Amino acid sequence: MKTYIYSSLLGLGLMLAACNMEKDPIGLLTPDQISDSPSEATLTSAVNSTYEPLRNTTGFLGDGSWTRGLFIRPDFVMEDIAGGDMNKKWVSDGDQAWMDEVGRFSFTADNPAFNGLWTYAFEGVSRANLAIDKLGNPETVQQAGVSQDLARRMLGEVLFLRAYYYFELVTNFGDVPLLTKPLTDFDEAYEVAVRVPKEQIWQQINADLQQAAQLIPDTRRAAENEPWRVSWGAVLALEAKVALFNEQWQEVLTKIDRLQQKGYFNLNSNYFDSFSNSKKFNDREVIFAYNHTQGTLPKNGNGIGSLLGWGFLAPTDDFVASFEPNDPRLDYTVNVADRLVYKLMGELNAANRGNGDSPTNKILIRWADVLLWKAEAYLETGDYQQAIRLINEVRARARNTSTVTGGTAPSGTLPDRNLQVTDPAIIKAWLMQERRAELGFEHHRFSDLRRWGVAEQVLKAMGKNFNPNHYLYPVPQREIDLSGGTITQNSGY
Repeated sequence: MKTYIYSSLLGLGLMLAACNMEKDPIGLLTPDQISDSPSEATLTSAVNSTYEPLRNTTGFLGDGSWTRGLFIRPDFVMEDIAGGDMNKKWVSDGDQAWMDEVGRFSFTADNPAFNGLWTYAFEGVSRANLAIDKLGNPETVQQAGVSQDLARRMLGEVLFLRAYYYFELVTNFGDVPLLTKPLTDFDEAYEVAVRVPKEQIWQQINADLQQAAQLIPDTRRAAENEPWRVSWGAVLALEAKVALFNEQWQEVLTKIDRLQQKGYFNLNSNYFDSFSNSKKFNDREVIFAYNHTQGTLPKNGNGIGSLLGWGFLAPTDDFVASFEPNDPRLDYTVNVADRLVYKLMGELNAANRGNGDSPTNKILIRWADVLLWKAEAYLETGDYQQAIRLINEVRARARNTSTVTGGTAPSGTLPDRNLQVTDPAIIKAWLMQERRAELGFEHHRFSDLRRWGVAEQVLKAMGKNFNPNHYLYPVPQREIDLSGGTITQNSGY
């Protein structure tokens, strides 16, 4: 029987033939399997496997090593811990000290966090390329007996996913290798083991999303019986986010306006509905989420629960203190007294603390986030009242949300911001405050601080050793070594 390895050769997370592993990678179809017996089932499996590097299932990639950043996806380390919202643990005990190093900005290029994200993202790119190659081949699609509509939709899904993985790579590392087709041997891998300018990566992301928008049906859900699949709305939302990160403010407004006109998404009346396990895919706010499921083989649960059982993922004092008085969102995010991170557990109790196989979805894009992107674009284009109105819309939902005990917030909680204010610095401060409270522990904080250009100011004020070179993370040293230096390091590392 053929076996395959997870190889981080040249930093690309490729699937290459080998004979030194005892089992095939979880959830992956190889090129030979698809070519030898293409069917609707094999092509669907190739598409489904492309979603998997998004998940928080523990031990999913390679040997599941903590020391290589592969025990669990390290998003929370590189965003929430680095951004000053989260401590590694409630009580510091030296366990997994590399996470503390990221939080202090005392890391080196050998830190497992960077290898982890790089490997997860390039694994996703590799899987997407395999699926794109097959679904883009009319002969393969015909031989598999797949309808044109299904083939188009699935191709749109994997194009979106490739764009999503490259978005993670370019925003964290800048210039990265660009792969747009499956690699079949080590010679091909060496040829592409070079970083291309980030502008070229952004061009590829935009091209993939533009094509995906033409392929995925313009409906709220791409498939009603599988609501977790990439929808047309998810594509438009990611296009808007790409424009946001490139300061293309009018494009942000255009994309969100187009999506808003469809009426597919809106704010839930209750803040916690987006995260509640009982409301999975039955709310109106979540645009894109990874669908963790419990009790399956191989496992597909949310491994964040296992970390909570070991005392991980505590809020910083600064994060807790940043909330306005009586804001219901704080208690829905984390119960400080009982050390329960409700938002990541999907329950308002301790049921999933220690449960590494919990069914809690991983929310990747939701409507409140999109509304605040739009507010930012209005602010940057000088339409201050429109910006404030959207901030107030998010605040109104928060203050009208019942508290975790079932009551109502006191009168005067989260009052509307004054529509007559025209000082952009004041409005920007309101926006920054609102994003932190609304999106806490959702893996956005450090990216926000970086793109606003305030990371050095904010993080140094918190006592962190942040320097200008930290606006980009280092390329994993292991990948540079494997490439023989053809993959270069970011400045300052």
